[in-house]
Amino acid sequence: MNTIEQTEGFEAWLDSLTDSKAQKAIAREIVKFEGGLFADVKAIGKIFEARIHYGPGYRIYFTRVGNTVYLLLAGGTKRTQKKDIERATVLAAGL
Repeated sequence: MNTIEQTEGFEAWLDSLTDSKAQKAIAREIVKFEGGLFADVKAIGKIFEARIHYGPGYRIYFTRVGNTVYLLLAGGTKRTQKKDIERATVLAAGL
C-alpha cells in the first residue's frame, strides 16, 4: 500500500475545480495510486505526470519520496501543461 500526500498547492487546485465530476475522477486516480496502480503515467525527470481522461485533459504531477510515499505536487490541464511541469519540477527540487 502506498502513502499519498498532497502539497497545499495541490489541495488548493483540486478544491478550486468547479466540476464535481472532475474532482471525483481525480480522486479515483489517487485511490488507484494508493493501491499501486499507476496507469497512464510517464516520467519527466524527477517528477511524474498522470493523465486523467476526463474533461480538458486533467494532469496530476507527483514525485516519489522513499519507497512507498508519493507527494502530489501540482495539477492542471493539457492547456497549462508546460507551466505545471515547471512548477512541479521546482517543488520536487526543493525536497
